[in-house]
Amino acid sequence: MGFLLWILAVILVVSGVVTLLQGSILFGIVLIIVGLAVGPGGYSIFSRR
Repeated sequence: MGFLLWILAVILVVSGVVTLLQGSILFGIVLIIVGLAVGPGGYSIFSRR
């Protein structure tokens, strides 16, 4: 499960960076934040404390 969350987080962050480079700043930032929130490392909305 952790590997799938990591892959999803990488896809979201990379697409956020690409969106930023294309000029849509707000949507790019939202994608990056969601990618960081989904990922298993650091802060994760799916981790149990």
